Amino acid sequence: MTNPDHPTIGHVHLRVADLDRAIAFYRDVLGFEVQQRYADQAAFLGAGGYHHHIGLNVWESKGGTPPAPGHTGLYHSAILYPSRKALANALARVVAADVALSGSADHGVSEAIYFDDPDGNGVEIYRDRDPSEWPRDADGNLAMVNRRLDLNALLAEAD
Repeated sequence: MTNPDHPTIGHVHLRVADLDRAIAFYRDVLGFEVQQRYADQAAFLGAGGYHHHIGLNVWESKGGTPPAPGHTGLYHSAILYPSRKALANALARVVAADVALSGSADHGVSEAIYFDDPDGNGVEIYRDRDPSEWPRDADGNLAMVNRRLDLNALLAEAD
């Protein structure tokens, strides 16, 4: 459903307090690969050989703290996995890393799990359903929902 005349999101670039900690999280837990690193200042991680989906830097944030609640900023970045099994494997790595989940949902169009990275940035991992499965109202309009996602059933599909 992509249109070559429409923009897409290319990457997210985050300020982090500890570069090595952030690289370990996005590489080992979420499955991205380090494409390039600039000493102890920045790193660029991608999937499938792409130059970068995630940029990390400590240029203005080394040793810093997350913004206080009630301030503007990133709500969450969303990482799309290609299948339910890939999402299950990602969730299994999140659980194994003792990352606290902040929520999960079956949106009808997708299944999503929410948590924070080590710097307090919101992260969503999700998979899309095939558009033929998307919920529609009587007029055929998209009718997304917010139902409970059975995390145990999803984890049962992990390798």
